[in-house]
Amino acid sequence: MPFSKEPLFTHGQTPRTAVLYCNLGTPDAPTAAAVRRYLAEFLSDQRVVEIPRLLWLLILHGIILRFRPAKSAAKYASIWTPEGSPLKIGTEKQAKLLQGWLGEQGEKVVVRWAMRYGSTSIASQLDALKAEGVTRVLVLPAYPQYSATTTASLFDAVYTWASKIRSIPELRFVNHYHDHPAYIEALAESVRNYWLGQTRPDVLVMSFHGVPERTLALGDQYHCECFKTARLLAEALGLSKDQYKVTFQSRLGRAKWLEPYTEPTLIAMAQAGVQRVDVVCPGFTSDCLETLEEINMEAREAFLHAGGKVFGYIPCLNHDPAGITALGAVAQQHLAGWNTQELADPRLLAASRAAALALGAKQ
Repeated sequence: MPFSKEPLFTHGQTPRTAVLYCNLGTPDAPTAAAVRRYLAEFLSDQRVVEIPRLLWLLILHGIILRFRPAKSAAKYASIWTPEGSPLKIGTEKQAKLLQGWLGEQGEKVVVRWAMRYGSTSIASQLDALKAEGVTRVLVLPAYPQYSATTTASLFDAVYTWASKIRSIPELRFVNHYHDHPAYIEALAESVRNYWLGQTRPDVLVMSFHGVPERTLALGDQYHCECFKTARLLAEALGLSKDQYKVTFQSRLGRAKWLEPYTEPTLIAMAQAGVQRVDVVCPGFTSDCLETLEEINMEAREAFLHAGGKVFGYIPCLNHDPAGITALGAVAQQHLAGWNTQELADPRLLAASRAAALALGAKQ
């Protein structure tokens, strides 16, 4: 297999370190055509849909991509902003703030962002970093809880890029940070701030993105990590077991997914006499379609229609300072061992270059 054309190695160059902050992705526009392109890439990933390939491709191209894009485009249009996709805007801003936070800690690193699906791909950002002379890359997912459907798929994209590169940078991966103290405290602070000056809910619902239930039996730790995040957050907030509930949202298809499902649970709670709920989504670092439309619009309407009186949505961490601090603390932990606090001595680099040239190096 031929390797991709890449910048030639230059002897004596300063080692550079980068953090690549990666999120899931978003269509380029809230249109059926743009959503169709995005869904075709997303739902073709065998990490995302683990059913026989040929059968799934027939379903995907014969049914889903014919009917779902228009419906999904309308949902995206309901949350779209003049600047574009909320997820893209939020992820870009987080990366910029993370760069500033790490710089304040003395870390001489560059921070970039990328999407697993759609524009600003992981491969394109890694190409750009390599062209800038980056020799070490820490891959930081926007997913606090590990799942093969998200985290592993993201790593697949990095491995695929690396398989086509002759000189691969040093690579490190953050698998998860679902129980990192800074992440838990950032979540707790966001909830406390939301509760300031208002009545607390009867129940705090912690809604995580769902995955097929069979993934749990196959060894995926996502379910356990979601419940650990919820338990730690409840402890930080001083909640008893009857004051919070864990649910799973965004079910796709007819297969059984992790339960309980978010919207049916909210309806049942309202019908049982629960008057006031707040919903927080601890598995999402940035607000997106699944939080802004599915929770704050659809789930809100379902709860109130079923007899609930007050529905509160607690935004994701987004660019909250505590959230950026949490991402920074996770990044710093995984940068340990790489010299990112000091620049290499120019004299030593020059001597190394001279020695290499004397041995016949071209650059």
